[in-house]
Amino acid sequence: MLARAAGYEVVHVTRLDAAVGIVAEKPPSCVLLDLTLPDADGLEGLRLIREAAQDVPIILLTGRQDERLGIQAVQSGAQDYLVKGKVDDDLLVRSIRYAVERKRIESHLVEAALHDALTGLPNRALLLDRIMHALNRSARDLSTVAVLFLDVNDFKLINDTLGHAAGDELLVAVAGRLLTDTFTVRDQEIFITASIGIAIAKDERDAPEELVDQADAAMYRSKERGRDRFDLFDPMIKTSQERRLETANALRRAIPSNQFRLAYQPQVRLADGYMVGVEALLRWRRDDGRFVLPADFIETAEDMGLMAEIGTWVVREACRQAALWKGARTEGFKVSINLSPAELSHPEIVQELRNALEDHMLDPGSLCVEITENIVADEGALLGSVAEIGALGVRLSIDDFGIGYSSLSALRRVPLDSLKIDRSFIAGVGVDQKDTAIVAAAVALGRALGAVSVAEGVETVVQAKTLHDMGCDQAQGYHFGPPLAAEVVTEALHIGLGPDAAWQGWLSRAGSRGGESRDIDRS
Repeated sequence: MLARAAGYEVVHVTRLDAAVGIVAEKPPSCVLLDLTLPDADGLEGLRLIREAAQDVPIILLTGRQDERLGIQAVQSGAQDYLVKGKVDDDLLVRSIRYAVERKRIESHLVEAALHDALTGLPNRALLLDRIMHALNRSARDLSTVAVLFLDVNDFKLINDTLGHAAGDELLVAVAGRLLTDTFTVRDQEIFITASIGIAIAKDERDAPEELVDQADAAMYRSKERGRDRFDLFDPMIKTSQERRLETANALRRAIPSNQFRLAYQPQVRLADGYMVGVEALLRWRRDDGRFVLPADFIETAEDMGLMAEIGTWVVREACRQAALWKGARTEGFKVSINLSPAELSHPEIVQELRNALEDHMLDPGSLCVEITENIVADEGALLGSVAEIGALGVRLSIDDFGIGYSSLSALRRVPLDSLKIDRSFIAGVGVDQKDTAIVAAAVALGRALGAVSVAEGVETVVQAKTLHDMGCDQAQGYHFGPPLAAEVVTEALHIGLGPDAAWQGWLSRAGSRGGESRDIDRS
């Protein structure tokens, strides 16, 4: 029949093994496969031909008129089936033509389903399939399989600065080669780096999905360690990420379940030891009773977008507590709170402050908002929020002064009440000449700006005396008292805020009742 139809070149073999060899070496346009061969019977021959050349259309020839067999053949990957003795020239040619077209469309759909439309690279589904094949080969070849997970560093920056179309062009270029030279996108040279995580299979029983997840986890470790590097997966990475996920889930329940607390660390006037205020420090008391420091959950909270909600709670709680202390020998007494960039960027933060002050009939001057030095250097919305907070009459303080960055002109733009000199410098006061000089300069700068200088982390008599002698105004730290529960501060206020050694001794003893250990003096 095919000889009578023009344009066909026919290769005929009588055994399946011969057919598999021919198909694998030079795939034909179509295969006509007899279901009954000397070395294969039934659909086994179809499976072997498909493995040899997946893109070749196959038409089955059978001597049995069995509709179920025909459906099975199509379900198993054949494009059509014909019954011997019931085929003429036209039907055979038409069946071949249709089989070729069906296979072409099928291949296109498979290609689209298993490849990324932009880069043409295999997608996750095909990647997992390829990893499974590699694992199976490794068992036969006694070889090792490794999965690499690659992430282009700072790709968001390219999208944000050059636009998403340029980002797409870069991805297409990266898909063609790895990263050893600059890329040219829209006539602009771009140099990029990558962070790579690597997972190595133990044996062929490893699940492809698990290997990809491990490589992904190792890639994030690479980013955490500085980027432009590779890291191998180890089980501790997974443990850390699982702990982070558990923390994230628990954080969502923290505010509705009333698990946050504020601890209050005394701030004293160095001239006479008089307690002039407290700094409110956030603590998270989990369901199991454990206190968690901000350093262990703030980054997760920021990633989850929870900082605005947490900041609002801190504002309201600090104002509520300050109102309870109002009038208890507390003239000029202030409560300081920390607001991070994420909290200050919340569009309602100023209104929340205003509402909290009004709800508790609190003098704005009894509240101090501590911000980082970097916020002062910001020319945008954050500095605008700071200015609005200052306009409310709330005091403003720069926290951790000396470790951030700001110009003197930037400091002039903010109506500062105080500068808090970072504890890293205070540790060397009176001992290290350079630290002492830096602190003295910061104290002088505060005086020049009309701001009160406050030393953080004062722990020794030598530090306190040196700070007093150089003219530092105020201090806080374990030398004067640890962070305390609100009720303990209340007792101290009733005893009196003055420099009497008795109350300071009592305060030191009361610290153990504040539920705070020496390890958690961080806001």
